[in-house]
Amino acid sequence: MKEITGNLSAAGASFAIAVSRFNSFFTEQLLQGAEDCLLRHGAEAGMITFVRVPGAAELPLAVKTLAASGDFDAVMALGCVIQGSTPHADLIEQQVSRSLTQISLDTGVPVTGGLVAANTIEQAVERSGTKMGNKGWDAAMAAIEMVSLLRAMKS
Repeated sequence: MKEITGNLSAAGASFAIAVSRFNSFFTEQLLQGAEDCLLRHGAEAGMITFVRVPGAAELPLAVKTLAASGDFDAVMALGCVIQGSTPHADLIEQQVSRSLTQISLDTGVPVTGGLVAANTIEQAVERSGTKMGNKGWDAAMAAIEMVSLLRAMKS
């Protein structure tokens, strides 16, 4: 039996990060987590590009444009949606998540989501770099591994 796995080296790969400006208190922490992860795993700073979008709902279009460009081995989407008194946040989170998956399937480029979907501000804080980790870091780890895995599958 043959097993193909990816490793956690970002050396030689190019990455793009789309990050939402809405809820920037949280998304800036996600961006720092993603960048830290990429650099600690061997990515070169010059091989990381990031773009800012107004909010989480705008992430899919930016991610699709980045993935379709052919310039990046993986694309990450970082945003934060906090539930209010209406189901609006749930609708945004679900649509963005579905769209990111579809973009990855359509382009063949790994698209990873670092989208914090929280019911409270406290939950958002926990997922943006405190006791529950950093979803930006998690998105970068998944991107690194998927790039490596796809390369291994093609060779």
